[in-house]
Amino acid sequence: MFSKTEQRSSSSSPRGAKSPPSIISGDLRIVGNLETDGEIQIDGSVEGNVASQSLTVGEQASISGEIVAEDVEIHGDVSGKIRAGKVRLGKTAKVNGDIWHEVLSIEPGANIEGQLMRAKKDPASNELPRVEIAATPAPKPAAANAGDSSKAATARRESGDAAKTAAAGS
Repeated sequence: MFSKTEQRSSSSSPRGAKSPPSIISGDLRIVGNLETDGEIQIDGSVEGNVASQSLTVGEQASISGEIVAEDVEIHGDVSGKIRAGKVRLGKTAKVNGDIWHEVLSIEPGANIEGQLMRAKKDPASNELPRVEIAATPAPKPAAANAGDSSKAATARRESGDAAKTAAAGS
């Protein structure tokens, strides 16, 4: 009872313990992909792909990219494909993209522009087929594109001249 044995406290959570969600606040804008094995709550804006176990998109939030998760709840704007086991669209949700789902719930007032496709679990693994999200390429600088557009315009002119010559010859 009064022994001098030292009790150890660990600063990290034990294995298997559920960690709190990662939160992207309303005033935060992220350009890039997000990936976690846990839960994400987005209230800000994300320009990139999101992969997580669980995702909640708040009313003022916006995502422009693909979503892959086991559980998705959307109340804000999403522009891109969604692939999830369970998808819940709140009355303020606006989705522009295809939704692959196993279970789908839509509240009256939700807006969807895209196809709804029911995905089935793989019976051997008891999980949805996993889809890897490809990295989004970085946009090219405007100076680099300027040279490319003049080359493209030259190529279009040359192909047009070749077409006129072929038409005149026949």
